[in-house]
Amino acid sequence: MAANILIVEDESSILELISLNLHQAGFNPIRAISAEYANTLIKETLPDLIVLDWMLPGMNGIDFAKRLKADSITKLIPIIILTAKSDEDNKIEGLSVGDDYLTKPFSPRELVARINALIRRRSPELLNNPIIFEGLVLDPSSHKVQVNKKSINIGPTEFKILHFFMKNTDRVFSRNQILDKIWGNKSEIDDRTVDVHIKRLRESLKKSGFHKLVQTVRGVGYRFSKELE
Repeated sequence: MAANILIVEDESSILELISLNLHQAGFNPIRAISAEYANTLIKETLPDLIVLDWMLPGMNGIDFAKRLKADSITKLIPIIILTAKSDEDNKIEGLSVGDDYLTKPFSPRELVARINALIRRRSPELLNNPIIFEGLVLDPSSHKVQVNKKSINIGPTEFKILHFFMKNTDRVFSRNQILDKIWGNKSEIDDRTVDVHIKRLRESLKKSGFHKLVQTVRGVGYRFSKELE
């Protein structure tokens, strides 16, 4: 699954440019125009990395980065600070709360290179470690799922859905949200496609009983819960 990159930038032209280049580089860009809106998005999907502008309406990027680093859930997410400030003191302040610092104007290729470097550095924590729940193990690096130490057959789309669910346990997602995260913005795919793949995922997990953790929330969508209904 493509890494989720949250871009927090209130200048629409820069936001669009970054989003386009990240998409072309194989990432899944998530866009926010303020720290407040970014905080809402983080509650829905935990990003693998955040590109954060220093100057934002409302809460500025530095204060938002401090809040993220103080939170046990978000403290390990790498942050790249974007700013027009190039003074040494500003760079020191930016690096004190972020993991990297990039001065405007910047090359989109350089930003992509820095994102790749940070994700490789943090991948044991963020991308490649197996996700484990009791006897259910999903390993992103080998693209395998095991139940009670035995591999099970699971389709590539079902793997992506399970990966997404296990990274976001107990959060309810609508069909459209799942479509966007798994397939991207492909309008030709009907949202009922999600139901088909959820059914297949449950069938893959049925013998172990873990299918009961993939739950339907009536009138809303689906969730992966660590507690049986």
